[in-house]
Amino acid sequence: MDLARALDYSHYARRLVSAHPALRDELEATLDAPFDAGAALAALAPLAGGDDAAALHAALRRLRQRAMLHTLSRDLTGRAPLAEVFATMTTLADGAIGLARDFHHRDLARAFGEPRAADGGAAQSLHVIALGKHGGGELNVSSDIDLVFAYPDEGETDGARAIANREFFDRLGRRVIGALDEVTADGFVFRVDMRLRPYGDSGPLTVSFAALEQYLVTQGRTWERYAWLKARVVAGDRPGEVTALVAPFVYRKYLDFDAYEGLRDVHRQIREQARRASHGDDIKLGPGGIREIEFTVQAQQLVRGGREPALRIAGTVDALAAIESLALLPAGAVDALGDAYAFLRHVEHRLQYRDDRQTQRLPTDAVEVDALAAACGFASVAAWREALDAHRRSVDTWFSSLFGDASAADEASPFAGVWDAPHAETHRALLAEAGFDDPDALVATLAAMRGAHRYTSLPVQSRRRFDKLMPALIAAAAAEPGAAGAQATLARLVALLEAIARRSAYLALLIEHPPLLPRIAALCGASPWAAGYLTRHPMLLDELLDAEALLAPPDWNAWRRELAGAMAERPDDTEWQMDALRHFKQAEVFHLLAQDLAGALSIERLADHLSALADVVLDATLAACWRQLAGPDARPPPFAIVAYGKLGGKELGYVSDLDLVFLYDVAADDPDADARPALYARLAQRINTWLTSMTAAGELYATDLRLRPDGAAGLACTSIGAFRRYQETSAWTWEHQALTRARAAAGDARLGDTFEAMRVEILRRARDAAALGRDIVAMRRRMHEGHPNRSGRFDVKHDRGGMVDIEFIVQFLVLAHSAAHPALTRNAGNIALLGTAGELRLVDAARAAAVADAYREYRRLQHTQRMAGAAQARVDPAPQAARRAEVERLWQDVFGAPRGD
Repeated sequence: MDLARALDYSHYARRLVSAHPALRDELEATLDAPFDAGAALAALAPLAGGDDAAALHAALRRLRQRAMLHTLSRDLTGRAPLAEVFATMTTLADGAIGLARDFHHRDLARAFGEPRAADGGAAQSLHVIALGKHGGGELNVSSDIDLVFAYPDEGETDGARAIANREFFDRLGRRVIGALDEVTADGFVFRVDMRLRPYGDSGPLTVSFAALEQYLVTQGRTWERYAWLKARVVAGDRPGEVTALVAPFVYRKYLDFDAYEGLRDVHRQIREQARRASHGDDIKLGPGGIREIEFTVQAQQLVRGGREPALRIAGTVDALAAIESLALLPAGAVDALGDAYAFLRHVEHRLQYRDDRQTQRLPTDAVEVDALAAACGFASVAAWREALDAHRRSVDTWFSSLFGDASAADEASPFAGVWDAPHAETHRALLAEAGFDDPDALVATLAAMRGAHRYTSLPVQSRRRFDKLMPALIAAAAAEPGAAGAQATLARLVALLEAIARRSAYLALLIEHPPLLPRIAALCGASPWAAGYLTRHPMLLDELLDAEALLAPPDWNAWRRELAGAMAERPDDTEWQMDALRHFKQAEVFHLLAQDLAGALSIERLADHLSALADVVLDATLAACWRQLAGPDARPPPFAIVAYGKLGGKELGYVSDLDLVFLYDVAADDPDADARPALYARLAQRINTWLTSMTAAGELYATDLRLRPDGAAGLACTSIGAFRRYQETSAWTWEHQALTRARAAAGDARLGDTFEAMRVEILRRARDAAALGRDIVAMRRRMHEGHPNRSGRFDVKHDRGGMVDIEFIVQFLVLAHSAAHPALTRNAGNIALLGTAGELRLVDAARAAAVADAYREYRRLQHTQRMAGAAQARVDPAPQAARRAEVERLWQDVFGAPRGD
């Protein structure tokens, strides 16, 4: 559409250029560039600093005319993207409010003095808080602006005619409204709507910060959380204080699934309003309209914004992008909603360009419809209507499915009576047919639960939700019994339900998302350890919502980026950061657990991922602790965390301890060299505290620091030079054994490389093979004596022919032969090193392969036993006899004599 047709389409523009021909000349000269609202507002500064209110008000209205004419012309001619229209109108509103507020504040202060707190402190200013589309930076071209006025403290002005701050700011507020809203010969600047202030039209025009906070805490309703989600201070010198008092009202500390009930009520009201005949052609309030898109987005923000700072965004477009990055809506939903939002906002603007009228209602007159379709860029009304209807159907579909199929939880369950009136005679046949192997015991357990204090003392709402969930849990256990069987699976589900019963948000989550229950039942039925992990960390229930994301392949680099972003949110809040580390680790472990139970990961690959996860967490912990000690601008220290044992060998399990040693280096020319050891010792101690402290989110990792030089009696942190000297002159054989699978897991890469070169050098030292063998055999004997097994079952780790034997064989081969065969120094794991030893003909290759297979099977058995909840990996010895014999033969080959233990 060319400029002439654009001006012809807008009756408002036609009237404006007819009355002010110079505007047409200005428009034609500047049309190819966006309207610079900031510069235009700055040009009004002399008026704003003067004494003529009428002149300022008139200038603001003429500025609005220019901005409106320029913006609609650029939009209709295809020059302005939607974001430009939003930005121009939002900037204009922000600036006009600021100029009007500042002018009238000065005028009132001349009469009454400056408003001050009761203690006579600094002068105070009116804070103008924008809500709605203005607050979100997405203001319409002909929209009103939703404002709230607040001021910091009660008190009075300091002039000769002193008045209370409340009276001063009420007067100022009325003047600001008049400066913007009053219709004069030049029109208006913006229509002002104050109904979203505390208590609405019946409330005071302005409120103190304390009164605002009190209102939100004690009176704020769910729909007001929606309104305040878009709050933005557009004028005032203490915006951070406003944000700080509003945020806890809008965003709860954790995932706010409790909000679903209130959201569902708002959802119902919106849907009922949209279905009214009077709203059928309203692209904002009607079915599939703008409000439904905004609600869909804001519901995600309210529920999850407490845990996901990235969602605390006022604008709908930006919030959709954040939702997409966090994968909170199904694939395709974000694109569909984003496209529909842009389309509907374009239509909305064209409706308003016609007569500068705040309307979202589609015309019924055929001529008007033709003009609107053409202004939207369509060749025909039919094509425009088809596109409009497609977008609205899409929005309607996603809006309807926002909470999932919650009705499923309300359907009559065949097991409702089992929970409501647990009697064995009545329900025995039903439960037996459903797969429960002891219906009488189950009914007795349920009856005891109903009478227990834990249940009867629940708040009414929580007990109602508990009652709704119990029949669904019984059905889920029957449908997904797993290896444990329906009865054992239900017992694990009940333990989870009882653990979360007093946290009603989790009960709400399960009710609002019925598909979660079969997933939880499948997980609980597969592994008691997995069920226990979920019960200890119920926040992980949220991870089950997106099955696709749950089973997505791990991305170690993405882990680092995600954790770094989370830690950067509150860099000075120690408690928050420690919990953030724990929540991150727990979520990623849970993802791996789900993939493990689904058979998507081998034992070796699982250990790789768990080890990489620990590396990521250690790096982030080191960085956070260093920032605390040295300040945010300090360079990363020459400090490394060396991993031994399971983590060092990349064989970490779900519950493995971390065997760690802390190393540092000091440059020869460091002016603070003498102070570095004490500083790095504090760093090491702090890292260990962060890892092992039990917070509300649990423990991060258990650690073992006894492998450092001189063990428990040694320093918490060792210089690389001292570590080398210790290894060369004082280390025991078992400490060199441990070194065979040590690696730098986190910290300074250069120091890590230095450690690795030193490790290889130590391992390649020439050794007396016979003396080495005697030392290792003696150490093995002591370890065996320290783990007696009188069970009659085979302990796959500690018994003869088990994992420790294999590990000691490999360690001997590395220490005895690395001088001649450097390939043995690779930290490649026991299985790979056995293969290398066979290839080098240090041992029989076939026997080495058989023992490697045994080690692989032992790891599988150990993992299976752990997942079954066993404290020790002890199994029937008969199926393992052949493997144990192969290990014993290789032991004899390597060490040359039968063992006396």
